[in-house]
Amino acid sequence: MMDKPYPDRHPVAGASPLRSSLSRPSLLWLLVLAPIAVLLDYAGNVPAGVVFFCAALAIVPFAKLIVQGTEQVAAHTGATIGGLLNATFGNLPELIIAMAALRAGLLDMVRASIVGALLANLLAALGFSFLLGGLRHHSQKYNPDAVRTYSSIMVLAWISLALPSAFHRAFEAESHLGLHATLDLVVAVVLLGLYGLFLLYSLRTHPETFTELNAPEEETEGHPNIGWGVATLVVASLGAAWMSELLVGAAEQAGHSLGMSQIFMGVIVLALVGGAAESGSAIAMGRANRPDLSIGIALGSCAQIALFVAPILVLVAPVMGQPQFRLVFSQAEMWMLFGAVLLGATVATTGQANWFKGAQLLALYVIIAAVLYLIPAVPP
Repeated sequence: MMDKPYPDRHPVAGASPLRSSLSRPSLLWLLVLAPIAVLLDYAGNVPAGVVFFCAALAIVPFAKLIVQGTEQVAAHTGATIGGLLNATFGNLPELIIAMAALRAGLLDMVRASIVGALLANLLAALGFSFLLGGLRHHSQKYNPDAVRTYSSIMVLAWISLALPSAFHRAFEAESHLGLHATLDLVVAVVLLGLYGLFLLYSLRTHPETFTELNAPEEETEGHPNIGWGVATLVVASLGAAWMSELLVGAAEQAGHSLGMSQIFMGVIVLALVGGAAESGSAIAMGRANRPDLSIGIALGSCAQIALFVAPILVLVAPVMGQPQFRLVFSQAEMWMLFGAVLLGATVATTGQANWFKGAQLLALYVIIAAVLYLIPAVPP
């Protein structure tokens, strides 16, 4: 996301966002599950499903704190650096979970989590935003230029993932492994370069493309405390990393015990957990009649995952002692993503949102989840 999720809401000068959030009902109350998850994992005789459940819920407040900490720091750095910080840390929970799974050697789950994060933002977050916003405000207008930019990025991202997948399936012989690694490296470098150009385009040369229609005036009273922002960001990142290790460690066994396939765990469960904070922000902005920000959060997150997170995983896999992380996605994953990109572009590029458009996006997400859930889990 290129804009701060809550640009019109500033804490009182010097106030801690953690203290103010804990004083009222909040997702941060789920932080109590973090030590519980650690104790259950240390006990060793607790079912994996219980450890997985506690760690998954504990990641949600850490993800929320990462978003809050980024906003606190960004408020002091100006629009350009602030946008870069949002772009860098906005999908940090997803990246942490993916790296934990990569370190554990669960490559199929890593690939599934990438596709799942894209589907969760394109269909679930945007769908709920349109649905709840439309029910509350009947019809919402937003800047269609930004959506067209995001849509073109998603089409390019789908092609960039589909072509290497097709290449790998066409040349599966051991003698072609060098070609596979070279192609993945080229695609990763090109996507990262395009990500840099996207930041330049959105923050420097064409920021008007992402202008919010009917934006409310910003409050100027009080400024967030940058010290709390940095501390929140560091502590939340470490907490999310710790919970991700527990989550991934229990994911495979929990999936088997619950009858869930690894692809369902990656595409649906891990994706929803990692993106819970940003999805919640997108939905909240939709209900507050700020569809431009809602779209910027959901589709901007998609752009970051496709152009930044996926390429980074390709580059860091050898450093983490794992085999080359190949961009080999199944045909089912590619078709699901293609359908989401097509429906998302068709629904969102009109410049007007309503509840029925949100219902269409959610319907496709539910169908995809049902298909993946019914895939039999492979016994360990």
